[in-house]
Amino acid sequence: MLEERGVQVDHQELERLKAENQQLMSNLRSGAPPQLTLDVHTLAALQQSVPHTDDSLKYRYRLDRDRYVFPACTATVLALYDGGALVPEVGGGRRCGVILDRTSFYSQQGGQAYDQGYFTRDGPQHVPCPVEAVVTVGGYVLHQVRAADRLRTGDRVELHLDQAHRWSCMVKHTATHLLNFSLREVLGPGMQQRGAHVSAERLRFNFTTKGSLSIPQLEQVEGCVRDIIAANHVVHSQELPLETARGIGGLRTVDEVYPDPVRVVSVGVPVSELLDGQTETKTSVELCCGTHLLRTGAIQDLVIVSEKQIVKGISRIVAVTGREATKAREAAQVLTQQVDALSARLTSSALDLDSAQRLSKDVGIVSDAVDTTPIPQGRRRDLQLRLRALQRSSNTRVRKLEAREAAVRAQALLEKSGVKEVLVDVVEAESLSVVMKTVNQLSAAAPQSHVMLLALQRHSGKILCACQVPKDSLSLSATDWAAAVCAHLGGGSATGSALVAKGKGSSGDITEALRTRGGVSQSEMRCCPVSMLMVSFIYTLFLKELKISPAHNSTREPVIGRLSDQ
Repeated sequence: MLEERGVQVDHQELERLKAENQQLMSNLRSGAPPQLTLDVHTLAALQQSVPHTDDSLKYRYRLDRDRYVFPACTATVLALYDGGALVPEVGGGRRCGVILDRTSFYSQQGGQAYDQGYFTRDGPQHVPCPVEAVVTVGGYVLHQVRAADRLRTGDRVELHLDQAHRWSCMVKHTATHLLNFSLREVLGPGMQQRGAHVSAERLRFNFTTKGSLSIPQLEQVEGCVRDIIAANHVVHSQELPLETARGIGGLRTVDEVYPDPVRVVSVGVPVSELLDGQTETKTSVELCCGTHLLRTGAIQDLVIVSEKQIVKGISRIVAVTGREATKAREAAQVLTQQVDALSARLTSSALDLDSAQRLSKDVGIVSDAVDTTPIPQGRRRDLQLRLRALQRSSNTRVRKLEAREAAVRAQALLEKSGVKEVLVDVVEAESLSVVMKTVNQLSAAAPQSHVMLLALQRHSGKILCACQVPKDSLSLSATDWAAAVCAHLGGGSATGSALVAKGKGSSGDITEALRTRGGVSQSEMRCCPVSMLMVSFIYTLFLKELKISPAHNSTREPVIGRLSDQ
């Protein structure tokens, strides 16, 4: 529509504004201070009298005995921006944008994070002025700083680059190029880049693919990258006219506007040889304005710690390098040993219910660690498959052992009390599931019985409650019964249906509840076991729910089984 009206779109400026908006939203989410940016009026004023920033020093680093040496930089303040207009000076403590005649700082662009560091102004004190952000706007590099002292146009400042941060970004950026090349080698020429982000901590790479990569594909990609790292190839770069650069065979580009001339980065093969067609060697070659290593060996290692589809047809890889990659491999080894130990525990013939329950819990804990710990993604998926199988097997073992224990307890209660209309008793069990299964088996043996069982969970001090009523019971639902009991056991709660229910309560308020609801004297409480008091209280509640007074027990004679010693 714009073209039909004779209006041209500045695609480069549009992309800059999109990136600026994304950064603003990211800052708002992270709580970081919003970045300053030049509005069109300020930019027009600058273009009338201030030359563009010379930022060529950002590329002028060198290797000296395997150590990177970055150039010193002293510059003149050409303009100050307070967020609304150009100003001649800024007071101490205020945030502002600083435009210099030259800079060694890399501004955020091409997916690479901006450099970090600080300024010092010429003078006796040399108070540092931290640089919070660096962006490029219309040919000007805007340094967002918080002035430590009064800062004026014309001041001379010395730039102090955070060299460790820059070097880490260089490592990740070169590794991103190697990852791009390796993905194409494994997935084929149809794979296309769909965005990337490089920081000092890790790299993120989006690419087209029909689905998530398989474990062998992930391992192949990592292996290809490691081969290039081990070869310690020279990383070449050269500035070329855009049209000339586009003629290079195997060139990787993304869907964005490139400057003209453009910087070409090639791994292992000089750009001049690629132009002349003197080599058929497959290599990584891209149009890129970022800062890169001079040799690939400094990457040391690369590990893909995450790979997943973010939208249909596009996957995202997150990777780490160097020491972080080594840590990821070491963590994977530790987790593998833990999974092996869990497998050995599952096959043990001496696995009782308590051990099986602990095993099931430990499988869940290790599963969480595997899901969240930075480890090679291929290893993560393998461990996840093993852990899911272990969880299924351990859960099955727990259910079988619970059913076996419930059967034993149910049989003991039936032998003790027989089949009665009402059965309320205490069992020894640490699991609500065992209590519920015991109730189910008692009810199956005596379908017309009202059954409630309680258990003291020793490790938590909670009272476990489960009950079941006959299908044709009209006077009381299981949920109401369990809720009434649990409510008086320290304000607990219950869930279930009209036929079966379960819940938990605290034993802390039983004596007070008995004093006010159970009609038991203080002397009786002192001489009676807690379990006896508890069940006596539940019996009274049960009679109340059925609208039966203790004086008329002869008509419905509920039977409470003899309590086991606590």
